[in-house]
Amino acid sequence: MKTLFTLLAVFLLLSCDSGRTNRNPYLQEISFRIDLNLNLPSYSALKNTGNAVYVGSQGVGTKGIFVINTGFDSFMAFEASCPNHEPSSCSTMVLDDDKQNVTCPCEDYKYNLFTGQFLNRPDDDNRYRRRTFLQLIYKR
Repeated sequence: MKTLFTLLAVFLLLSCDSGRTNRNPYLQEISFRIDLNLNLPSYSALKNTGNAVYVGSQGVGTKGIFVINTGFDSFMAFEASCPNHEPSSCSTMVLDDDKQNVTCPCEDYKYNLFTGQFLNRPDDDNRYRRRTFLQLIYKR
């Protein structure tokens, strides 16, 4: 019994997390709530799968958010500030004409809003980050 307890204690100690997280040093963690009325012209594009809109209201994210309709009454939201440098005058992403990708005007970095994937990552040894997904609760 003593051996079993010792093995269990060792297993628990070895399986503990060091507490480090992979946080983006350029973006703050901001808590906010916003309701979007899809009947308003500003957000009516969200009625169609694959369309996204920029929401730049005061107090919404660092530089605003992008919300995309991913289909089957499912939506995703991403921080609008480029995740690969400090927020600045050019770090607010711009929605591309296809309404599914965004581009950072500073370096022309391109990201997909369905996945958050960095689409044109430079071939160097630097560490780059994906888009920051925000928790989104959809209520009909």
